[in-house]
Amino acid sequence: MAASRGAVVLKTVKKIVVQLCPFESNVRSTRDFLVKVGSEKARSSNMNCEVITEVKHDRSESVIDITFVDGERLVMKGSKLTAQEMLSALQTRCNAKNPQAKAGDKK
Repeated sequence: MAASRGAVVLKTVKKIVVQLCPFESNVRSTRDFLVKVGSEKARSSNMNCEVITEVKHDRSESVIDITFVDGERLVMKGSKLTAQEMLSALQTRCNAKNPQAKAGDKK
């Protein structure tokens, strides 16, 4: 699991929108995900990546909507996944889209 070993790399990500209701009981994993992708180290891997947080007060389900530079989107429901699962899914997609990461795997 790349996300558990090191920092999150956002090179291939254009925008991350995190929608959450702080009053829901299962919002913890979404908040943990937000802390990881919003960290200084993760943000410095792509200064053009927007990380947007939308706090809602309507008891709605947490949703993470990730847009990649090639236009592809990854939408995850935070209440159904752990933070580790979300970070793993993000890193898997990022590594698949990053040609430098593919070259590093072959060495």
